[in-house]
Amino acid sequence: MTQPTAESGTEPPACCGEAWSTVAPGSPPRSRLPGTVALLALALAAWAAAYAAIHPLSEWITFRLLGLSASSHLGQSVAFFLYDAPKVLLLLALVVFLVGIVRSFFTPERTRALLAGRRESVGNVLAAVLGIVTPFCSCSAVPLFIGFVEVGIPLGVTLSFLVSAPMVNEVALVLLFGLFGWKVAALYLVTGLSIAILAGLALGRMKLERFVEPWVYESMQAGASYQAERLGLVGRVEKGIEALRDVVGKVWPWVLLGIAVGAGIHGYVPEGLLAGVMGKAAWWSVPVAVLIGVPMYSNAAGIIPVVEALLGKGAALGTVLAFMMSVIALSLPEMVILRKVLRPPLIAAFAGVVAVGILLVGWLFNAVL
Repeated sequence: MTQPTAESGTEPPACCGEAWSTVAPGSPPRSRLPGTVALLALALAAWAAAYAAIHPLSEWITFRLLGLSASSHLGQSVAFFLYDAPKVLLLLALVVFLVGIVRSFFTPERTRALLAGRRESVGNVLAAVLGIVTPFCSCSAVPLFIGFVEVGIPLGVTLSFLVSAPMVNEVALVLLFGLFGWKVAALYLVTGLSIAILAGLALGRMKLERFVEPWVYESMQAGASYQAERLGLVGRVEKGIEALRDVVGKVWPWVLLGIAVGAGIHGYVPEGLLAGVMGKAAWWSVPVAVLIGVPMYSNAAGIIPVVEALLGKGAALGTVLAFMMSVIALSLPEMVILRKVLRPPLIAAFAGVVAVGILLVGWLFNAVL
């Protein structure tokens, strides 16, 4: 007996109508797949060609087309900017696109579902790891916090996520890898995750739930559910393109601003000057770097060119990483946004514990490297 098909006109039974379709919900037509793969291959080839041309093209524009001297401050600054701007933007575009695909598997809803019901210690580790690939920005801090509370995730676990997501994000890791190599990227990953996990554990032990704004708990909804979104390859590629438009479209001015600052440092700050101010011998340089970084507002893509320039002028790695971590994880605008859901004592405890972790990382790196 042959099975009825969708083309035969036979209506499916009411009890199984949702499973009758030969194409899974959300899956694109198969005919789009070859074209998508071909476009991806062409885009990757174009990206590789553009990346390979950055260095010779930047030098040609600076020293031949513009006629600047390689020994002049202006020439060094312009060459730095013309080299770093396309390099960082190309790396940023590739990373954001790939992570946009990865994030299609790790939506905020799925993250809440994965963390709900976990023991606190296990939850802290899992929350810190998930923070690397889960969407997070200042504007999403409040809804994410409320969503975590709604499904009963402990406060300490939630705070581990809030530390990890902005600080140990994929953009920071890949840009650090591209600019400084795998050792610096790995050190940043390990220390950043350690700060997030230990900060969440410490804050969880302090029992600070009473300093969460009461309306957050009043908004808790029983039986929060998660609906998985079924996407095929083309659908996930579209998520990557959407992330590319959204993230790069928002951060590129900050990236160029950061590179411009870095170019100024690279061209005009004398060699060795920062070694005395931000070097290993100055123990006070780490807390000063953290204090300078907190009022600033930037993302990883914008601050890393500044980090590159500081290191090139003799600043110590630990001091510079402490500065970078404070800008990303302890920015004043982020604290202002979190004030909507947290009372000042909890915000102070959160910032204090994270700051202590950053200071220890800075001093440790300066001592052993």
